[in-house]
Amino acid sequence: MKSKRAKELFLNHIKKVPIIQVACEKSGISRATIYRWKDKNKKFKKELETALREGEDLVNDMSESQLISLIRDKNFSAIRFWLNHRHNKFRDKLDVTAHVDKQEELTPDQKDVIRKALHLASYNNDNLNNKQTYGQKNDKESDKGNSKANDNNK
Repeated sequence: MKSKRAKELFLNHIKKVPIIQVACEKSGISRATIYRWKDKNKKFKKELETALREGEDLVNDMSESQLISLIRDKNFSAIRFWLNHRHNKFRDKLDVTAHVDKQEELTPDQKDVIRKALHLASYNNDNLNNKQTYGQKNDKESDKGNSKANDNNK
């Protein structure tokens, strides 16, 4: 019962400040204990994840509120931050420009080498795909041939 109450106390602190060390200090529970509970108890692990999300949401809301207050006070950094992150027109952009030189035409000899390489690659690919099938046929045919040879030797 004592550990149940301790877990609830810890989770309540996490919901307010989503930092495990701070919640440990406020609830008087060691980090090792929290991680042990988390590793051994799936329910606690899920409750901890939920409490952390709630705490992060709370801090996000408070931060946004403070940012808006700074904007109302005409704080230029806050205004720029808001616009850079919330307004497409003011987002940081990366412009990429490139200069592409005209590609040289391949010589007839280069074209011939590429054509032969592609043909050879196609031939090798066909052989790899059909090797097992041909191998099975040849094995069966050689087995038949061996059987006939054995029959003739008798």
